[in-house]
Amino acid sequence: MKKRRFFIRTGILLVMLAALCYTMYNSVFAKPDRVKEGSIAPNFVLQSVDGERIELKDLKGKGVFLNFWGTWCGPCKQEFPYMANQYQVFKDRGVEIVAVNVGESNIAVKNFMDAYGVNFPVAMDKDRQVTEAYDITPLPTTFLINPEGKVIKVIKGTMTERNVYEYMNLIKPKGS
Repeated sequence: MKKRRFFIRTGILLVMLAALCYTMYNSVFAKPDRVKEGSIAPNFVLQSVDGERIELKDLKGKGVFLNFWGTWCGPCKQEFPYMANQYQVFKDRGVEIVAVNVGESNIAVKNFMDAYGVNFPVAMDKDRQVTEAYDITPLPTTFLINPEGKVIKVIKGTMTERNVYEYMNLIKPKGS
């Protein structure tokens, strides 16, 4: 009888210990909540390819088309001309593009910008902190942020020019 109680108590203790370890592991190593539709876009500060400071909170009151990309990314190459064309249409209507390059050199990014006629701000996320904070996979990934700073849509993958136009229309400030 004593042996049986010992084994039951030991079993209960082991289950409780396993639950405690699991809880501690998750609280220390688990990823933060993914940025998703309906959440407030986390603020960040990055340097542009030209060395200027870009902070998301400075764009409050504007619609923000936040695009994560790489020079090696085929779909990114396809959609950049569409973004440049629509930026010409929407920049005076309160829509800003911030294209966040993921971990590449300034030279590679400048060459890409010249080749694709980029006319909007390009931020450099060399250490990938913003990319990790937004939990980006795959490239390209675009966040549509309304003038109040709320993410209203997350687009993964390639967009057509019509898509870019429609998305920018979604985030432009009222009356613009």
